[in-house]
Amino acid sequence: MKCVICKHGETAPGHVTVAAERGGCTIIVKGVPADVCANCGEYYLSETIAQRVFEMADDAEKNGAEVEIRRYAA
Repeated sequence: MKCVICKHGETAPGHVTVAAERGGCTIIVKGVPADVCANCGEYYLSETIAQRVFEMADDAEKNGAEVEIRRYAA
């Protein structure tokens, strides 16, 4: 797919690090599968993967974490 940000690069499957905030919690998830632009590095998550990252962020907030770093697991 053509990148919608830079309009020049093509995306290819890869892995990225995603940072998310929920309330007072910041979560960093490493190794998230995504389509990554070869030109600018912008990434695109599928709906299923984005939902899983949101669930991980919700869990971290419920557990009272202020900052949490996790490896992506489906």
